[in-house]
Amino acid sequence: MQKHIGSCHCGEVKYEATGNFTEVISCNCSMCRRKGTLLAFVPVENFKMLSGAEKLVDYQFGKKQIHHTFCGECGVTPFAHGTAPNGAKMVAINVRCLEDVDLDNLKITKVDGKSFPI
Repeated sequence: MQKHIGSCHCGEVKYEATGNFTEVISCNCSMCRRKGTLLAFVPVENFKMLSGAEKLVDYQFGKKQIHHTFCGECGVTPFAHGTAPNGAKMVAINVRCLEDVDLDNLKITKVDGKSFPI
């Protein structure tokens, strides 16, 4: 596993995520479809805020199980966090926000989140 640095567009929000970010999901739920995120999930232990936590705005909807965060300055969604079905705390990394990931080399799996009530 490799450490990666991620950020929002303006750079106010920065984080470090450790993982193998070669496989991601493209979800068609009402939130992901609109944002265009490509997501990879890591345990909360593999995620570290570096700066800008105070700049994050939290948005929740539906069952309010996922914290959809975005930068209050530039509006970019660098990650979300919540609890996996097994109870583990997880972070959904928006791989588009990682500095050193080649998006053209990702294996993208489509997920039908639209059919699952959130």
